[in-house]
Amino acid sequence: MKAGSIYTAALYMRLSKDDDGAAESASIITQRKMLRSYAAEHGYVVFDEYVDDGWSGTNFDRPDFKRMIADIEAKKVNMVITKDLSRLGRDYITAGQYTEIYFPSKGVRYIAIHDGYDSDSPYSDIAPFKNVINEMYARDTSKKIRSAFATKMRDGAYIAAFAPYGYQKDPVDKNHLVVDRQSGQVVKHIFHMAAEGVLPTKIARSLNEQRVPPPAVYRCMTHDGLEVNAYSKRQEWTSATIAKMLRNVVYLGHIAQGKTTKVSFKSQLTVRNPREQWIVVENTHEALVDQETFDLVRRRAMVRTCEKKGTFYNLFSGIAKCADCGRNMSATGTRKKGSPANLTCGGYKLYGAEECSNHFIDYNVLYEIVQASLREQLAISREERAAVLENAQKKQPASAGRQERSKEISGIKKRLRELEGIIAKLYEDNGAGRLSNTRMNKLLSKYEQEAEALEQRMAALQSEKATWEPSLQETREKLDKLLRQITDVAELTPKLLFKLVDHIEIGQGHYERGEHGKVKHQTVKIFYRFQTQAAVKEYRL
Repeated sequence: MKAGSIYTAALYMRLSKDDDGAAESASIITQRKMLRSYAAEHGYVVFDEYVDDGWSGTNFDRPDFKRMIADIEAKKVNMVITKDLSRLGRDYITAGQYTEIYFPSKGVRYIAIHDGYDSDSPYSDIAPFKNVINEMYARDTSKKIRSAFATKMRDGAYIAAFAPYGYQKDPVDKNHLVVDRQSGQVVKHIFHMAAEGVLPTKIARSLNEQRVPPPAVYRCMTHDGLEVNAYSKRQEWTSATIAKMLRNVVYLGHIAQGKTTKVSFKSQLTVRNPREQWIVVENTHEALVDQETFDLVRRRAMVRTCEKKGTFYNLFSGIAKCADCGRNMSATGTRKKGSPANLTCGGYKLYGAEECSNHFIDYNVLYEIVQASLREQLAISREERAAVLENAQKKQPASAGRQERSKEISGIKKRLRELEGIIAKLYEDNGAGRLSNTRMNKLLSKYEQEAEALEQRMAALQSEKATWEPSLQETREKLDKLLRQITDVAELTPKLLFKLVDHIEIGQGHYERGEHGKVKHQTVKIFYRFQTQAAVKEYRL
């Protein structure tokens, strides 16, 4: 200590997440005891203690570190004491700027106890080397953490801090997602609206009008200690939020992680990784939307994008398939005037003749075939229409559940009649002296409780039953209305195809010489929904 110098000390403590599991000497409690003892032993007046718990050493934007700097600027502090140099920071450039430039310029003496560093000592040249070592340690730790996270992601573990909207972390396993009952219903509603053709802007407006909390707000509502202003500025649903959700495969029951990477272990700035570098694990948790609905929503979005850009959109993407290898037919260029594209086997396009043959078909030709087929299929008799509706009803997934509930109602009615007889018999036996009052009251309470529970269950089932028949009737009416509306089939749309066409198989074409030159023969099979295999039609070009 220089003669006549009076020091007012700042005791600075930091504990990084990287230090979890380290020895007790790394804890805040131990740091505080050590720094207080050192200051008292050397007669330094402690102005204040500054603690950054859970902050990385590579990040100097720490709340209490900034508060300490403010006190230095206000000339309230002229000494800083830490356990070692790494507590100040693990970025050797920034740490060096503080120890070699900033502190001396402000007349601040800096002491790192365990490293034996004292800026007033003539033997303080070790600091730059220590800072380099600390940064190397931070870099190595960062690599190990990233590697461990990557392993977890490949195993299907969800590692983000918060569950995506619609889910919550499993209380038993924090790396597993389970459906959140409230927000999960909102997600289903959003996809249902999108599948019906409602635009993201209108979906967002509807949710805001209903005062449904948006994801960031809902997160803060369900997690103690989160300040909503820190997570959301607008605090409302936006079209961007809706559009992002409609693209997220997490709602299919899959987890896609590793979408971004930090540019450096010393920076919080992230860059987006190419899709092929994402770590995607399928079927890790319960889905909130089925694949068909998800695909329909994505196709609607693609159509809107293509319309805006004035580019070609393959209406049969994911529907038209190679009859031989089963791969999707892919759009390729064409020289034919007036035709936007040819469709060819995806296997042939990627791998050549060793994988499959081309199976190519003119896009406009396929469009006309499907359009004509739909018109033919919808021009059916009244008897045929009734058969289609009946078949659709049979495919109603809830029909089995309705039968089970009907059986349950019958069983409850039977048991209630039995309980009426049992209770009447109790009173009869009690009156005849065959059953004591105590015994009768005990049995009576038991059977009355059972009867009450059954009556409540009966009321619930009967209330639910009132919706069964309307639901069936509604299904029939919707399908019938759809069939009537599209009889003309003036234009093919994604919604129309997904409602009525399951898939289309494109056979390999071949040419034969006829009277008027070469004629192409090619088989196209269209498989419809709500109809039997016998309804499949074949066409030759």
